[in-house]
Amino acid sequence: MTSLLKKYILTIAILFFNIIEISANLEIASPFTSKMVLQRNMELPIWGEANPNIQVTIKFNGGSYSTKTDSTGKWKVNLPPIAASNKGQEMTISTESKTITLSDILVGEVWICSGQSNMQMPIASVKKLIPLKDHSINIRSFEVTRTVSFTEETKCIGEWKISPPNSAVAFSFAYHLQKEANVPIGIILTCWGSSSLEAWMPREMVSTVPHFKTIMEDFDKDTRTKSIITNTLKKDLKWSKPEDVFLRRQPNILFNAMINPLIPFACRGVIWYQGERNTQSMDGMVTNPWYKKNSGMMKYGTSLQEWIKCYRTKWGKDDLHFIITMLPGYGATLPTHRETSVTHPAAHSWAWMREAQLSALQLEKTSVSNNIDLGNIKDIHPKDKLPVGHRIALLAARDTLNQDIKAHGPIFKEAKFSENSVTIYFNFAEGLSTKDNKPPNAFWISNNGKDWHRATAEIVNNTVVLTSEKIKLPKFVRYAFAGKPEVNLINSAKLPAYPFRTDQIAP
Repeated sequence: MTSLLKKYILTIAILFFNIIEISANLEIASPFTSKMVLQRNMELPIWGEANPNIQVTIKFNGGSYSTKTDSTGKWKVNLPPIAASNKGQEMTISTESKTITLSDILVGEVWICSGQSNMQMPIASVKKLIPLKDHSINIRSFEVTRTVSFTEETKCIGEWKISPPNSAVAFSFAYHLQKEANVPIGIILTCWGSSSLEAWMPREMVSTVPHFKTIMEDFDKDTRTKSIITNTLKKDLKWSKPEDVFLRRQPNILFNAMINPLIPFACRGVIWYQGERNTQSMDGMVTNPWYKKNSGMMKYGTSLQEWIKCYRTKWGKDDLHFIITMLPGYGATLPTHRETSVTHPAAHSWAWMREAQLSALQLEKTSVSNNIDLGNIKDIHPKDKLPVGHRIALLAARDTLNQDIKAHGPIFKEAKFSENSVTIYFNFAEGLSTKDNKPPNAFWISNNGKDWHRATAEIVNNTVVLTSEKIKLPKFVRYAFAGKPEVNLINSAKLPAYPFRTDQIAP
């Protein structure tokens, strides 16, 4: 055989195998792997890529569903809602020339857990949670590999595992929700320490959040930062700690890499434990150091609401439920106010962030878990994550599964002022009491909104009556409105009263 003939045969062989490979092209989106949990009782989008203009067929749960790829090769099939099942099933996705088989698929409740370091904190850091791992049933997880991208990615790195998520809060939530719902629980964990809300914003939010527009304009012009990111990404996830920190403190690029590939995977909702990064200023846009460019506490509430609405639009689900995890007690205050005590209601403390987080309740299909009695005055990463997850699970069970349970503590309803006292009325106040059988703490009153004094508080018929020898004709009340207030007010569910203030005075 001549060398020319050998070359000809080799060329034909290469072309033949390339044709086979092209004809066999079929991919399913990253969130779909064996061992996954699908959302029950909800239409299920399944999507991926193949060759243009060919038929793709999905077989699952006794049904067969087909679609045709578009001119770019993209395809999506919406499976009808199915009931929960803890029996592993098989799904096949096929074209004429290739079949993908996914096995051991369960159906139950699926939640996305996202945020920064307190969501990322591993189970091993919380001793009370470690024994529960051996008793967890039908809890599975998909952890998105932490990385960034300048553009919205369609793929991410991760796979479903028959094990709980390695997040103390997400695992506590899943453990308690599984007990309430008695169905498989799937957790998609996508979080990164010290990231701001802006890091998880899609670029299109520049049209709804003015300060984010400014941030992205500055980011686009910052050639040094973009060069550092580009060079870091070339290291294939093998980053130094400073490089890791640099990446996660940038705007938008976490969303591109760690959220966009998940859209529109069917899930019940999103659990959001974030805010610490945005507490470093009141008004945001601090330029020194550079990583503090974010909303600050006073813009966070509006930004959060716009973020929720944007995610719902992207998922195509107006009822995508959001549970916001209110920040617990912590001793940080900003030097921008003369009051710096961690218990004073006028200090520039995390109280303002909690108020911003509570503003999410202005939107339907939202919940806010209250952790005002938890936390550590000196540790921004407190270890009491077991009750945090439990409280989130109670809200999920009540607000998304329609279970008739007590899911949170008293919530401020109204204040009635008299000449020398104030009576505070609450919703969910049945069995109003204190956990230490002492008078309620952390109530402050004022007659001008500037000078605040501790109030003497007394529980009377599921209300709280406030007085102070130093205040005549009280006009304003603040409760637990501090960085680390000393609180003891609870209801019959043993859950703490939510912080509030009756004034609208600017900080």
